[in-house]
Amino acid sequence: MSYCTLNDLIKAIPEENLIQLTDDNGMGVIDEEKIDEAIAYAGQLIDGYLRGRYSVPLDPVPELIRRLAVDMAVFHLYSRRFELEMPQSMIDRRKEIIRLLEQIQQGKVQLGIETDKSPGQGYYQSNKTEEDRFFNKTLLERF
Repeated sequence: MSYCTLNDLIKAIPEENLIQLTDDNGMGVIDEEKIDEAIAYAGQLIDGYLRGRYSVPLDPVPELIRRLAVDMAVFHLYSRRFELEMPQSMIDRRKEIIRLLEQIQQGKVQLGIETDKSPGQGYYQSNKTEEDRFFNKTLLERF
């Protein structure tokens, strides 16, 4: 399951940039296979951090995760182009994403969905019996 789509990427950065980042053959169109690879990379990275705290893949996808996936996919597309200088803002954003994923993993940031470690409907369980009581009914009635 993907956490973002091509349309999400087009909303995030201009379509011309996506063409430049994916068009290895000079066709002048977005190479959707490269987009799918970048989206898969972002999803695998996110799942890697969230596995153990949440059941992955997340469904429905929280808005925060969708945004992180878009940014990570765009970063991956930029990293494919060694001849282009990656914007410092992309490098900084990737660091922020990793830091945020670590905070989600540690439980410092909540996604608003139930986790594997969330307490469910609880109940009390005891290994004590009536015979273990110090103050039974007979003893209490003496006073």
